[in-house]
Amino acid sequence: MTENSTSNLSKVFFTSFRCKPDEGPADKLKRLIKAAGFDRIDMDGKFAAIKMHFGELGNLSFLRPNYARAVVDMVKQQGGKPFLTDCNTLYPGSRKNAIEHLYCAWENGFTPLAAGCPVIIGDGLKGTDDIAVPVAGGEYVKEAKIGRAIMDADIFISLTHFKGHEMTGFGGAIKNIGMGCGSRAGKKDQHCNGKPIINDELCRGCKRCMRECANNGLVFDEERKKMSVNAENCVGCGRCIGACNFDAIDFAQNAAIKELNCRMAEYTKAVVDGRPNFHISLVCDVSPTCDCHSGNDTPIIPDVGMFASFDPLALDQACVDACLKQTPLPGSQLTDEMAAPHFHDRHDHFCNTNPNTEYQTCLAHAEKIGLGNRKYELINVK
Repeated sequence: MTENSTSNLSKVFFTSFRCKPDEGPADKLKRLIKAAGFDRIDMDGKFAAIKMHFGELGNLSFLRPNYARAVVDMVKQQGGKPFLTDCNTLYPGSRKNAIEHLYCAWENGFTPLAAGCPVIIGDGLKGTDDIAVPVAGGEYVKEAKIGRAIMDADIFISLTHFKGHEMTGFGGAIKNIGMGCGSRAGKKDQHCNGKPIINDELCRGCKRCMRECANNGLVFDEERKKMSVNAENCVGCGRCIGACNFDAIDFAQNAAIKELNCRMAEYTKAVVDGRPNFHISLVCDVSPTCDCHSGNDTPIIPDVGMFASFDPLALDQACVDACLKQTPLPGSQLTDEMAAPHFHDRHDHFCNTNPNTEYQTCLAHAEKIGLGNRKYELINVK
């Protein structure tokens, strides 16, 4: 249940990035979350997990530590004991174990001095420190494998960079919570619902996809200079799809992304059920793909603003609605796709940017299982 579940409309609070003289965006974020009712949460002496993404090394579109510090300061003012957290990744990169993950967070500015609190990797050293959490009403997942430190917290707060995503259309609060709080086993549990296929005619043999595979799920034929999928090893994580610049990789099972969306919503419900939770999304630097990549492309739309709610589903719905009202930025992946000869207009910035994606099943399933409400009242905080 969300705080607003007794009302027909969930409340989502919004403010732009425009600031008064002598006020910065971090200060305005504090005003936003206070207006949204953040100070009504009893935090006295309680552990508060602030779930966010520390950014892959080389990526510069992740949220600045200043925003995390603003939330940390608010938790401390209310007597809470905050910590920033994320779980280890399933794929190669600088966040696949706690040692590398911490170094990555520190290098990207998330030090105790800058953020005002410790960073704790939620699923431990090797991504194996998790707990099985029952999913009330789960259709795809009966027990979610969630990082233990996240579940040990008394209060859960999500701080999300809202952006595009190469599999789920966009990465919002549900993606940040559901996928992000899953241990390495939990991430595999969510992803292993479909296998990609590779189109020989489109494959250039560049091996870019191979660098993204953590499970020996790809095999390169040196004679043919083509890539193929080892279905036995592949877990269906889809990282190879985002890595391919030539649209040579797609899912063989059309329902794969839809099932991933549903599992992700159910994992989110496991994380937030039964304890106070609050959610913040910043719609800025809206890159076409996830902050998990070791680089980032230019934004596809202008910066929109900051959103906050007790309802993670209403928050995602409000953010995507606001994004779809924006004019695409020239010279972005979105406008490049729109100018391509094969372009088919789906009347959706995120689906037009990454044509193999869809996100409606995630939002619909989240509402079905009682995660929140897609109907919301947008309250502007000036």
